[in-house]
Amino acid sequence: MPNWTGCFGGAGWGMGYGGPIMMILFWALIIAGGVFLFRWLADQSKGSKTALQILQERYARGEIDKAEFDTRKRDLA
Repeated sequence: MPNWTGCFGGAGWGMGYGGPIMMILFWALIIAGGVFLFRWLADQSKGSKTALQILQERYARGEIDKAEFDTRKRDLA
C-alpha cells in the first residue's frame, strides 16, 4: 500500500488547514468581485445626464442667465 502522506508533505488528502482557508478566500474573492462589478455597472448607468439636466445645473450654478437658459431650453425642445 502506498504512503500517501509522503506525497502531500504529511498533510494528507485534506491538505491540512490551508485547503479550507484557501477555499473560503477563493469564494470570498469571487463574491466580492461580483459585488464590485454589479455596483460599477449600476454607477455607469447613473452617470449619463440629459442635455436639459446639464443646462439646469449650469443655470443653478449661475453660469448662465435666465434669458440664455430659456433660449437654450427652447432649442433643445
